[in-house]
Amino acid sequence: MMRRTNPFDDFEELFERMSRQFDEMGRQFDRSGMMAQVRHEMAIDVTDHDGEIVVTVDLPGYEKEDISLSVANRTLTVEATRELDEERADGEYLRRERRHESARRTVRLPESVDEDGASASYHNGVLTVTLPKRDAEPDDSRRIDID
Repeated sequence: MMRRTNPFDDFEELFERMSRQFDEMGRQFDRSGMMAQVRHEMAIDVTDHDGEIVVTVDLPGYEKEDISLSVANRTLTVEATRELDEERADGEYLRRERRHESARRTVRLPESVDEDGASASYHNGVLTVTLPKRDAEPDDSRRIDID
């Protein structure tokens, strides 16, 4: 079976690379203390199985309730935010950098998926999102007779 190539794949890869660079730049600000919110990179793998796209995301240290997922228009968005405990029972903080952490990634999917059939699981810091592929796009074309 021959796979169709998308002429926009190169652009999508460029935009993803730019997004990662902006995330890295944000982390540089975090380290210098210029931003209050700490952002972390999340590693994502996208695999193509026969009838589905599977996205695997590393999110260690987050609880299932901290994670938000959405999918629309061939785009999957993963967001994770957590607040760390303010109280410290066994002493007073001398340095405090771990107050609020968040991560966000948007991934362009290689083909259309059935949003209603999507499912996700989260175990040991790894989020797995399964997105069934949508059957062939409906052909909305119409034949036009020439008079």
